[in-house]
Amino acid sequence: MGKQVNQKLKIVGWVAAGAVAGALTTVQLQAVARGSLAPLPLEELQQLAAVFGMVKTDYVEPVDEKKLISEAISGMVSSLDPHSQYFDKKSFKEFREGTSGRFVGVGIEITMEDGVVKVVSPIEDSPAFRAGLKSGDLITKIDDTAVKGLSINDAVKLMRGEPRTKVLLTIFRKDENRSFPVTITREEIKTQSVKSKLVEPGYAWVRVSQFQDRTVDDFARKVEELYKAGPLKGLVLDLRNDPGGLLDAAVALSAAFLPENVTVVSTNGQLADSKFTYTANPQHYLRRGGPDPIARLTKATNGALKTVPLVVLVNEGSASASEIVAGALQDHKRGTILGSQTFGKGSVQTVRPLGPDTGLKLTTARYYTPAGKSIQAKGIVPDVMVDETPEGNLFAALRTREADLTKHLTNGEEAKAGERMTDAQRAAEQQRDQEREEARKRLEEESKKNPGQRLVPEFGSDKDFQLQQALNKLKGRPVLVSKTLTERPEEKKEN
Repeated sequence: MGKQVNQKLKIVGWVAAGAVAGALTTVQLQAVARGSLAPLPLEELQQLAAVFGMVKTDYVEPVDEKKLISEAISGMVSSLDPHSQYFDKKSFKEFREGTSGRFVGVGIEITMEDGVVKVVSPIEDSPAFRAGLKSGDLITKIDDTAVKGLSINDAVKLMRGEPRTKVLLTIFRKDENRSFPVTITREEIKTQSVKSKLVEPGYAWVRVSQFQDRTVDDFARKVEELYKAGPLKGLVLDLRNDPGGLLDAAVALSAAFLPENVTVVSTNGQLADSKFTYTANPQHYLRRGGPDPIARLTKATNGALKTVPLVVLVNEGSASASEIVAGALQDHKRGTILGSQTFGKGSVQTVRPLGPDTGLKLTTARYYTPAGKSIQAKGIVPDVMVDETPEGNLFAALRTREADLTKHLTNGEEAKAGERMTDAQRAAEQQRDQEREEARKRLEEESKKNPGQRLVPEFGSDKDFQLQQALNKLKGRPVLVSKTLTERPEEKKEN
């Protein structure tokens, strides 16, 4: 039976979990449509057709028929939950680019600062890197469009385009107090989702920023390089702000640390295909066959990764595939989870093509940790709660969690959500709003005091407070545990 299910998985395609362009998701892409349709409500469909007809003939100006249908599908699907989505031609292309870790653009990691785009870092050997862009550079114009007032997604769209096309960026470099234009030719960019370094002899830091096609290969290669310097006494796996990505990459990464064949994650939903258990076994993470980077890594390190002392860093931005890894390692007591409670993205979406270049992403299942816990709207609770700075979690309240999203699913162990908000929920929401407002004011004040400075130290730097506490944990030294962080209370829903 297991072999038959595995064969079916190979036929239908690949499985993904995580964030693409900011949309957190756990996705199974299917190459085959459902065999039969459920009975259709004819009266309601006639009503839909009647509305379509009236809009087409009576609206004040002519409307695009295809756009009307597309918007109707989009509205129907988006009303379900935050992660179900209709993909038109453009968004389907962007979705596939996001999970592949390849896109056409200039090659920079960016954030927004004071309404303009700030370069976090240029991607190594990208056009932006070769053009001399630096961390901290501000992009004030993209071609003829002023960046001030644009959303970060709009700015990204303007910088992406077709290969070998040019984009003119206007740069303001603070430390030189000058603006200058840079013309960059777009090309295919391969993003780096794994960073690593030997923090000190015997202790390594490996950061996974997203789970993509190349992540497992990159992870195996970088860990092999670390072990060439000598055996490790401890390893820190950093999943902070990792929004997810491919589920098979999450299963593979978990398998690198776990005994063979133990459960990593299971899914459960209405469809038979949605009921499945993924184990630390190559047949559950090698989608295309071929060489197994995890088996190669295990051999290269003489199995050391299965036993090396391990600390996993997580925070409110760790979601979906990164929660799968943290949950699997926690349930199997393979490492210490340290940081703050994770995002709580525990649902699975299936992506089915609707035509050659459009598709539907629909929530079809919840996923569960090896101990059978759903983390939907709850997240992984760390073994050790640690603040992001010595002064506390200054800006954590500004991060959105699954439970903050409109129409989010419950975790399946609660009663069905009612329309009415309970007093406790209302009070919790007001408290959250108040915390956000305080954090926003604090952010403004700190930004004025330290213009152009990072307010939270860079992950992996010597000022990374949580990393230092992780190293203390590995060395058996005291850890400065948070005095304020507590487990978030579970949502309670009325019938």
